[in-house]
Amino acid sequence: MSSDPYREEPGRDLSTWTLEKLQMFIHDARGQQLETARVAAQGQAYNSSHPQEARRQWAKLSLLANQRMLDNAEGRSAREAQQDFMLRMWVIDRLGPDATDPDWSPGALASDTLDALTFTSTQAAVLAEDWRDLPIEQIRELRWHKNLTAHLECLVGYLEPGPVRERLVAWTATRQLLP
Repeated sequence: MSSDPYREEPGRDLSTWTLEKLQMFIHDARGQQLETARVAAQGQAYNSSHPQEARRQWAKLSLLANQRMLDNAEGRSAREAQQDFMLRMWVIDRLGPDATDPDWSPGALASDTLDALTFTSTQAAVLAEDWRDLPIEQIRELRWHKNLTAHLECLVGYLEPGPVRERLVAWTATRQLLP
């Protein structure tokens, strides 16, 4: 008999759990359990019947599960980074930015996005010209860059004019060229 209070049970629906119960679960969970918890918390954040502050708390919980998945992986996965960026952009766009919280700050999201990219927009554009002739690893990396920049068209509208915004605007044009 297992002493694990969160043991996998057939048909368990984490979307019915309270914020506190899911938070405790996330701290103990591993692997696919974290992905399931991330999705459940994100679903609650999207639920318009919840008050705005509760939706932000659910979104934070989803980000925590996503971060915990990264803790068990080598390096930052483009998939987890994209999930992080897209949820943060959704909160900024739907619930409003919050300069006091880096998760909901457009400037912080812009910086985090640029930090995740390994190519400049110019380098990516040059590679994209003949992407069909590239090794599969480089094609995959260009595709990751396309995914990591999916939120930029929305994000640039929240940024003040300046070098960071200009770099992101350049990425929005380059993104269209990527495989």
